[in-house]
Amino acid sequence: MARTKAARDISLKSLELFQVCAKEGSLQAAARDAGLTVSTVSHHLRSLEDHLGVELFNHARRPMVLTPKGQVFSRKIDEALRTIRKAKAEVSAGNVADASFLRIGAIEDLESDIVPYLAVSLTKTMPSCDFSYHTGVSHDLIGMLRNRQLDLGICTAPGETISDLQERPLLRDPFIIVLPRLASETLSQIMEGRAKLPFLRFSGNLMIARQIDTHLRRLGVTSPHRFECSNNQTLMAMVAANAGWTITTPLLFSRAARFHGDLRMHRFPGKAFARTLALMSTPDCSRSVVELVDAEMRDLIHQHVIEPLHASTPWLAESFQLIE
Repeated sequence: MARTKAARDISLKSLELFQVCAKEGSLQAAARDAGLTVSTVSHHLRSLEDHLGVELFNHARRPMVLTPKGQVFSRKIDEALRTIRKAKAEVSAGNVADASFLRIGAIEDLESDIVPYLAVSLTKTMPSCDFSYHTGVSHDLIGMLRNRQLDLGICTAPGETISDLQERPLLRDPFIIVLPRLASETLSQIMEGRAKLPFLRFSGNLMIARQIDTHLRRLGVTSPHRFECSNNQTLMAMVAANAGWTITTPLLFSRAARFHGDLRMHRFPGKAFARTLALMSTPDCSRSVVELVDAEMRDLIHQHVIEPLHASTPWLAESFQLIE
């Protein structure tokens, strides 16, 4: 392949698109993430290869596969782009109003009560910024952050350090037991496995379900179950209809206000456990933006969730709290 231009002519956009293609193995995925056409992405990659005078991808393979030289180049470019992004974040650390684009992800638990208020507030504070909001489950949001498809994510903390992401704990959300208000079985009967009322579970692929199941195994608690669901509102409706009992959190319980008259919330007996909601960000996200979103989220969670639940259920005050 002939070398047609000097390496100094390589564009930052070409390098960023190369990085995405190298990770995704797909022109279509890179085009979707960048908001470009497939032909535009292909043009950038071909131009990059022409500048370097080497083939970076085996274009005959699907999914796309890096050549040996492409693998070496990818490792070096990852380091270089990380340095560039960090420098850009440091330069913009004090200029929230100058931000031009921000991609935020949040778990569905916050979709109706918190995220709309966050969107309104950020739009006023960052008038020159274009926003993109995404709702999903925690493990998907973390994956999108690691693939640089999001800048910030509000989700369940993974419980392990992820070296390429930064974590700010926001909320301690303890697990509670929810029974039908008219249930004939007592909480003791349920926890001792002597009740016929089935356990209604979160879907096993969710982070919250894995945490609950791990804790129940430690306690040796077993219960018949015939239903699992990824949607908290559906679980609450089933419990309200006397179809079973479930384990959830105060934050999730607060979203099911229409069913509260038919539900009873209980402390988790014995050894308590909780999930942590956190603000996760990429290292290249501006510190001032992270601090702004962190402060806004704390105010909104306190106002719309913590205060009302502490007022209606005082015993939650000792465990359902913002993390300072």
